[in-house]
Amino acid sequence: MYPDVIFESSWEVCNKVGGIYTVLSTRAKTLQEASADSVFFIGPDFWKETESPYFIEDKTLYSEWRMNAAEDDLFVRIGRWAIPGEPIAILVDFKPYFRQKDQIYTWLWENYRVDSLHAYGDYDEASMFSYAAALVVESFYKYNLDHTKRVVYHANEWMTGLGALYINKVLPEIGTIFTTHATSIGRSIAGNMKPLYDYLFAYNGDQMAEELNMQSKHSIEKQTALYVDCFTTVSDITANECKELLDKPVDVVLPNGFEDNFVPKGAVFTSKRKKARKRLLDIANALLGAQLGDDTLIVATSGRYEFRNKGIDVFIEAMNRLRLDERLDRNVLAFIEVPGWVGEPRKDLQDRMKSGQSYDTPLDVPQVTHWLHEMNNDRVLGMMNSLGMHNVGSDKVKVIFIPCYLDGNDGIVNLSYYDTVLGNDLSIYPSYYEPWGYTPLESVAFKVPCITTDLAGFGLWANSVKGCYSEISDGVKVIHRTDYNYSEVADVIKDTVFSYSRFDKKDVDKSRKSAESLSKKALWSHFIEYYKTAYDIALRKAEERKLTIQSNNK
Repeated sequence: MYPDVIFESSWEVCNKVGGIYTVLSTRAKTLQEASADSVFFIGPDFWKETESPYFIEDKTLYSEWRMNAAEDDLFVRIGRWAIPGEPIAILVDFKPYFRQKDQIYTWLWENYRVDSLHAYGDYDEASMFSYAAALVVESFYKYNLDHTKRVVYHANEWMTGLGALYINKVLPEIGTIFTTHATSIGRSIAGNMKPLYDYLFAYNGDQMAEELNMQSKHSIEKQTALYVDCFTTVSDITANECKELLDKPVDVVLPNGFEDNFVPKGAVFTSKRKKARKRLLDIANALLGAQLGDDTLIVATSGRYEFRNKGIDVFIEAMNRLRLDERLDRNVLAFIEVPGWVGEPRKDLQDRMKSGQSYDTPLDVPQVTHWLHEMNNDRVLGMMNSLGMHNVGSDKVKVIFIPCYLDGNDGIVNLSYYDTVLGNDLSIYPSYYEPWGYTPLESVAFKVPCITTDLAGFGLWANSVKGCYSEISDGVKVIHRTDYNYSEVADVIKDTVFSYSRFDKKDVDKSRKSAESLSKKALWSHFIEYYKTAYDIALRKAEERKLTIQSNNK
């Protein structure tokens, strides 16, 4: 069974803050092609002083329903999500529901035993949005649809769990799907330096939530997983995590695909790659007072500033070991492109770059491109300093921290993230906790081979495609990682980068071509089949409820 109408909610609809934005925004085109304008993405409307750059309002869309909803104090804006496929997006004002918070949480406890008493941080904000999103679906369904339509509601992450439970209770004829992209308690265990994998079978999710002060987020996530029609996650490794920590096996795994329409082709690709490499080398030479040429091997890591979970620590360790390897006979320039608590772009660096001159002396703190708040407490700079990584002229390996979002307007790089990735020769994502991993997938799409681990969903998938551990000549080097083999992982990264630095043009071309070929196997045109399975599961359960309700009413 395939739905006539799909509602999908996420905090990241028209709100680019993380990887879920990429999941939804790239999948939208495929859904639109299958069900034109029958897919409705619901996101938070907190755009008051400035408008979302990803939302195009259209007051002609469902204008009668919008006005009817306003009469019930449900305030929405309707338009298009400014992404390929341009699906319909509904942004809802959730702030009025804070006044009803206690009553909503009481209802949640009475019906589903969700513990909201220990809420803090973003729990309240996410829950009020989730509730408002569910009211949008309820209002739209009653005004525009009827029981003959097959409808699914797809909720993403714990932030939308409350709404999924509301739909489950109030509109039983709608099939519900819940996707956890990473369990809140699993991420917390890993982020608190506790061994997650070797002891996963022994952890009690409820007990760990209490220990780590995660009771409310864990509770809403667990109860949503238990009660929705179809519970899903993004990889086999996270599916095991769900079974152990949420006490609920997933019904289907939904791996994250992507569309490659953002990857430039032909001469444009070549031109952008040259521009990115020149920009990165110019930054390094101005900052370091060096003359690194185009034969420099450029490597990088990127993602959220999760020092251990994303493997930033082991990346730095590996680069330090490579720096001390006397066999290395090629300059290596390594970038850490991770948004930190950034202050402002360095004016001294800007001035040097604008001058067009060459310099033979480094700037002060030649490891960072932007000034940070609390420089002395930054973990990247702290680890580099403790290892003596000061980017001195004699070092064959130089490591530079770019601590800002690469949006094209950071004041130093001034290229978007995708345009910057093009300049890499090799990308490194040695994650300890990574349910899927878009960064390595994006890297190979741009023909940049990468190193990752088998604790990342993408790494496991790459291995499954090959049928054994993938190597750098296959476009992706997948390293076996455990709770305790940090040092071994650092050595394997070091050795892989060293080996790649000695690849001839034929070997490099083979690796780059293999990387691109692998990325084609992760297009949404392939992975959308898993979603069809999830839709079918949810709709069949909704159909059973519908028949039961009809039978009871006779």
